[in-house]
Amino acid sequence: MSRIHPSAIVEEGAEIGEGCVIGPFCLVGPEVRLGPGVELKSHVVVTGNTEIGAETVIFSFSVIGEVPQDLKFKGEQTRLIVGARNRIREHVTMNTGTEGGGGVTRVGDDGLFMAGCHIAHDAQVGNRVIVVNNSAIAGHCILEDDVIVGGLCGVHQFVRIGQGAIIGALSMVTNDVIPHGLVQGPRGVLDGLNLVGLKRRGVGRADITALRAAFQMLAQGEGAFQDRARRLGEETQSDYVRQIVDFVTAGSDRSFLTPG
Repeated sequence: MSRIHPSAIVEEGAEIGEGCVIGPFCLVGPEVRLGPGVELKSHVVVTGNTEIGAETVIFSFSVIGEVPQDLKFKGEQTRLIVGARNRIREHVTMNTGTEGGGGVTRVGDDGLFMAGCHIAHDAQVGNRVIVVNNSAIAGHCILEDDVIVGGLCGVHQFVRIGQGAIIGALSMVTNDVIPHGLVQGPRGVLDGLNLVGLKRRGVGRADITALRAAFQMLAQGEGAFQDRARRLGEETQSDYVRQIVDFVTAGSDRSFLTPG
């Protein structure tokens, strides 16, 4: 059984999973699918072709699944898929995709999206991602697993942020960020590794030492940034360093933030 407040509007066609709670003055559109145990606090709008995974909680005044903020959007059928056990706080906005961007905005599991943050069209957001208050993730961005984006940040469209990277507060990120990188500053610069995050996830000392050495080679080695990364790939035995190598050599629409 689900609990739906009498003042909420659930339009015909919406699929409401077992054990959902829909609070006062919420609006659920006709193409919405809520998984088991989803909770909408008061005054939440979930619309569009939107799927919300099990046990996700959405707080007041969030708007999830509205059309993209893109002048090229002409009303085509696109989607938003949000995974399980996310916490989506007050005034968060997440938009559906666009035809030119693949048609799907996707958010993984176990994320925390703090008050006022924005996930734009066609973004691909991994698992356990944290986006802090009033930060904006632009269209077509990729945030891999375990990324943390600090408060009042802006991430430029098409930017990729590798697994485990952390973006300090008040940063503008205009280029790709390597896995486990640390970015800070008004015009974000790659300023080191996310050592705190690595230790919290139980990464061993040998891998952290290898990552430190790899970062120094990327910062001070000879040749172009991609050339240094390729040489790392030929020398390393660490899976974590290999992750950085694969990220860099995969190519980029925005180039890379490189060590200062």
